[in-house]
Amino acid sequence: MVHSQVSGFVLAGGKSVRMGQDKAALELNGRTLLEHALAAVRGVCRDVAVLGRYDRYGALAPTYEDIFLGCGPLGGIHAALSNSQTEFNLIIAVDTPFLAPGFLGYLAERAVASGAVVTTPEIDDYTQPLCTVYSLDFLPIAEKAIKAGNYKITPLFPRNQTLVINESELRRFAFAADMFENLNTPEDMDRARRSFSRVDA
Repeated sequence: MVHSQVSGFVLAGGKSVRMGQDKAALELNGRTLLEHALAAVRGVCRDVAVLGRYDRYGALAPTYEDIFLGCGPLGGIHAALSNSQTEFNLIIAVDTPFLAPGFLGYLAERAVASGAVVTTPEIDDYTQPLCTVYSLDFLPIAEKAIKAGNYKITPLFPRNQTLVINESELRRFAFAADMFENLNTPEDMDRARRSFSRVDA
């Protein structure tokens, strides 16, 4: 189901220091990581955009650059919410190619139904802020934190307005926790390519 009330964003603006090159352009099973991420989000959201440099990614989708530079992923989230035309906004990282579109759809549905400011999965007591649905009410929270120099995302989640999707809920719907694995190093990419090869075999 494609949601008209949820916009989708792929965060592609990281420095990719450990990878040694732009992650978004790395190829996996015939498509770049950015193309994998865009395809996953397009299966859920009608309006999809990239968060990163326009000169790199603008040919693939609408692209929004950070308004506040040097603030890490929080700057990308802020840019997404500043440019969004919908109340709810699914944001994923470009380096998580194993995310199941079925799960992203479920996350979007839970966000819309609950009206939570933040709807986020939690694995091993660790939330996944770069696979999360943010409502526009998170924008002033993010901007206040950025202006104060606080760039960590999870501590900003409003305690009584955050819906956490825990592992037991994931298991109930047969969603695998390892889909949140992100690719940070060349070794991670090699492992991911082997995993995709096994799937295709």
